Amino acid sequence: MKDNSILDTLIEIALKEDLGDAGDITSNFFIDNDSLSSGSIIAKENCVIAGPEIAQKVFYRLDPNIEVKVKLPSGSIANPGDVIMSLSGKSCSILSAERIALNFLQRLSGIATITKKYVEAVKGTNAKILDTRKTTPGWRELEKMAVKSGGGLNHRMGLFDMAMLKDNHLTNESDPRSLQQKINAFKKQYPEIRLELEADTLEQVNEFIKMEGVDVILLDNMALTEISEAVSLKRGEIKFEASGGINLDTVVQYAEAGVDFISVGALTHSAVSVDLSLELET
Repeated sequence: MKDNSILDTLIEIALKEDLGDAGDITSNFFIDNDSLSSGSIIAKENCVIAGPEIAQKVFYRLDPNIEVKVKLPSGSIANPGDVIMSLSGKSCSILSAERIALNFLQRLSGIATITKKYVEAVKGTNAKILDTRKTTPGWRELEKMAVKSGGGLNHRMGLFDMAMLKDNHLTNESDPRSLQQKINAFKKQYPEIRLELEADTLEQVNEFIKMEGVDVILLDNMALTEISEAVSLKRGEIKFEASGGINLDTVVQYAEAGVDFISVGALTHSAVSVDLSLELET
């Protein structure tokens, strides 16, 4: 992560909600404090790994003396039985950090895995798979990292690094000339920032395609026939992005319609955590 303080805070919060004030009362009471163990985090299903470095930080945060080795870094393909990480140290420390480390690793690997499926589905077309801002609060940078681990691309990180005029922004903007003037002023002030306009109809596409300073047109919830027609209107360097209700069964159809990007909220808001487990050997 670019801002390690955010990650440190997330780990601290996660450990605090799991350990509370009393700590791991089960391990602390039933396991000798001097007991040592070694073990591995194992894949239980086919998946794409994301976040072992984060899980490593969880173990280190609880006990810096735990030895943790990442065997499969982010972006690796794992099959059932593959060792993702190996670790050794105090048994109590390993067991106390186990669930939080797995929560990070399973969640992020789930995102990477579903992303990989979408990327593979559009292979052979020019379309690229994008994520969205539909992320878990506080986890955005982590979840977008997981999307990249699965082969997808990041859309804007937030409201600060790309301008995107959606339907609610355009509700009171009925004059194309006025909108063009505002776009010109925006580009003068922020020449390096990309600008995207959301279109719900072909009429809007026809209008936006003529404007200067527009980098991307988002085709939102449009029928495939409309998307194909919209793409045929392309001029200059402008890009087209499709979004809205696109799933694994339909994504290739949108890709074959000729869009440059397909944004999929499900990559982050509906990803299922993968099945991983920590197995202690001693």
